[in-house]
Amino acid sequence: MRRFEFVQGTSAKFWMADVDDTTFIVVYGRLGTAGQRKEKAFPTAEAAQRECDKKIAEKLREGYQEVAAAGSAPAVGAPAAGAVAAAPPQPPKLDLPPRVQPGEATEARRKAAVHALAAVSAARGRRSWVLGRAVRRARRALETLGGLDPATDGALSAALDALLDRVVAPSARDRLPLVRAIELLSELDAAAFARAVRDTWKAPPAASPAAGALALLKRQLEELDDPELGLRLGALLVDRPHHGSMSAEAGWARRWKALSPHLEAHLAHRGRSLKDLLASIDAGGDPHVAERVARMRAA
Repeated sequence: MRRFEFVQGTSAKFWMADVDDTTFIVVYGRLGTAGQRKEKAFPTAEAAQRECDKKIAEKLREGYQEVAAAGSAPAVGAPAAGAVAAAPPQPPKLDLPPRVQPGEATEARRKAAVHALAAVSAARGRRSWVLGRAVRRARRALETLGGLDPATDGALSAALDALLDRVVAPSARDRLPLVRAIELLSELDAAAFARAVRDTWKAPPAASPAAGALALLKRQLEELDDPELGLRLGALLVDRPHHGSMSAEAGWARRWKALSPHLEAHLAHRGRSLKDLLASIDAGGDPHVAERVARMRAA
């Protein structure tokens, strides 16, 4: 069957078509599911083929893109002389809702962001509302950079790394809550999140309150092999109800609704489903993460 997929905004679906003698067959549904099958009989094989061609043209006009034929298998044995091996089908380009707004990372804005991150560091050990205020100000400063990768600016990178190190600090007074660190990383290029998970937080002390959540973030980043999706999913998993400026419940639900079809599309091209991914998540005894996963499964 010829297979077509549509991934845009919150939509992630497929449509397949074939003709069997005088019967026109379609299978359609959301990516990651088996879909629904419908058949329609025609007086002749030619009429069935005309209907198939017409429907394919309609789907292409709607924005569907043809991908590898369903059920196709690679040829066995070496390719013929001079033949070029076909490249494996690539996942569709995910048209994710923007996480950061475009902005110009001027020198003045970079300096302001470095100053704001230093203020967050200075707020450690104080009352939670003081830290929360400092984090909100730092997020606003980082937001003006338009999703900059901090690795491109030495001073910004050093200030951020020093702050992220505090997530696994041995002293509770010096520690930065993981949810606050994710809030800051959500204003930057996803590469900063990937480096934090793989390098800065690669070996947290077992006694660290965030050890389980950090291990979960690393597993999800490795499984998805996509820093942007890893950051967005990780932010939803470690978010805390009524804690931090990203955790309003209605906003959390909207973010999950927007992200889930893109995760389905990404996983479908890796031979997995979103249901399987969520079933494999181990909350590591963290009741907050377990609650978030339960809501994702029920959505």
